[in-house]
Amino acid sequence: MISSEAVLEWHPPLQNSLIWLGNPITTTKQFQLLLLALCLALGLAIVLSVAVGAVPVPFATVLQVIGVRLGILPEGSALFSATDERIVWVFRLPRVLLGMMVGAALAVSGTTLQAVARNPLADPFIFGISYGASVGAVLVISFGWSLFGGFTLAIAAFAGALLATTAVYLLAQQQGSAHPLRLVLAGVALSYLLSAVTSYLVLRASIGGGTVASVLAWLAGSLARAEWSQLGLPGLVILLVTGYLLLQSRQLNALLMGDESATGLGVNVERFRFQLFVLTSLLVGVVVAISGAIGFVGLMVPHVVRLVVGSDHRRVLPLAALGGALLLVVVDMLGRLLIAPQELPVGIVTAVFGGPFFLWLLRSKKGVG
Repeated sequence: MISSEAVLEWHPPLQNSLIWLGNPITTTKQFQLLLLALCLALGLAIVLSVAVGAVPVPFATVLQVIGVRLGILPEGSALFSATDERIVWVFRLPRVLLGMMVGAALAVSGTTLQAVARNPLADPFIFGISYGASVGAVLVISFGWSLFGGFTLAIAAFAGALLATTAVYLLAQQQGSAHPLRLVLAGVALSYLLSAVTSYLVLRASIGGGTVASVLAWLAGSLARAEWSQLGLPGLVILLVTGYLLLQSRQLNALLMGDESATGLGVNVERFRFQLFVLTSLLVGVVVAISGAIGFVGLMVPHVVRLVVGSDHRRVLPLAALGGALLLVVVDMLGRLLIAPQELPVGIVTAVFGGPFFLWLLRSKKGVG
């Protein structure tokens, strides 16, 4: 089978026609250094985010608590109070790790959807996936359903995301195939519809004296409800889906060159595209169920990464995952500090940064041609 790299080499205009590739792909050594730098920055951001807050905790204490809890340090070697240990291990570290997972999941989803639609403006919100997950989750919160116990919210959010994805895919069908432009238009239209449904559910909860405050707080996007017991399922899903997408990097690269070129490379475009929709629905559903609706991460991070390293998904996907994780950890920390002792929901902070970025993207020649 001919590789996607070979097609780009034979046909440079194909590469130039991808208006959002950004700078040329860096060398392997540069990529590895960038990967290492992001890992170090993420580690530093995690420790810093755990340390700061209404009750600051020294960096050394944070590291000691984590070291003892993970069995890296013997229990008698570190001196810290039970209060510090509770702040670090029970309250802040699960929240920071959840932020890392949510950011990685949204960035990977955005990367995948931008390849599917061949459009730098695609992300889970624009495709209606986040709104579908929101409808499913708000239904559970509003009516107090608990059919599947602790997994009810996650299952409802995934079901809503999957139904929205399926609807977008079917609406975009024309002569047996889903055109990228029609995918975006169908996603935008469905987003408005699902947003109206969510608003109705909030109004219904308000009229009925229900849990409108909980629904509104969830819709704003927040990591405040993070617990250790909630991290296992999203962590497993993110690892498995991201790993699978990495294995499919060549097919993702082929999608960027158009359906005909991808078919010529042996990709079953329609089946692969629907498969990607299901996987992104799963990613978005499991994190939205816990964190609520957080926008713009899936839009900003993949675009910035492509401007730095080019379009090869073998490099874009891991960098996007790390970049999304880093962004949300930092944004959540800012949300806790800006109006302390109160908190800004993380979804509001990402919107503050994401709105101007979206406008810049619309104006940028590299962004939209």
